[in-house]
Amino acid sequence: MNKKQLKYDTAYLKMAHEWAKLSHCERKKVGALIVKDRMIISDGFNGTPTGFDNCCEDEEGLTKWEVLHAEANAILKVASSTQACNGATLYITLSPCTQCSKLIHQAGIKRVVYAKSYRDTSGIDFLTKAGVELMHIPNE
Repeated sequence: MNKKQLKYDTAYLKMAHEWAKLSHCERKKVGALIVKDRMIISDGFNGTPTGFDNCCEDEEGLTKWEVLHAEANAILKVASSTQACNGATLYITLSPCTQCSKLIHQAGIKRVVYAKSYRDTSGIDFLTKAGVELMHIPNE
C-alpha cells in the first residue's frame, strides 16, 4: 500500500463517516461510499426504504427488518444509474454483514475499506474467500 492510496482511503472513509450522520437510525449509524477511478459513483447510509417512515427501530429498540444497510443502499443506487460497480472500492464505517457481503461480491466491488469491525466477521470471511481486497483503517 502506498502513501498516496492510504491518504485517499482515509479521506473517503472520513466522508463515509459524515454520510453516516444522515441516518435516522438510533442504534447504529453507518455510511458508505462507492468509488471508481477516484470518482464517487454512489453513497448510502442505513435506513428505511424510500416512502417509509424514517424510524429504524421498533418499540423494543430493535432494528426493524425492513431497514436497508448502508452498503446495500449504495449498491442499489448504482443499479438504478448508468454507473457500474465493477472494479470499484467500497468505503464503509462498519464491516459488512453476510447478506451485504454477497451483494458486494456480486456487484463486482474489488476492494472494501472499513473503519470498525462488525461483531460477526462472517461477512469479512466471505469476502476474503471471494478474493475481495480488505483494508481496516480504524477510527482516528
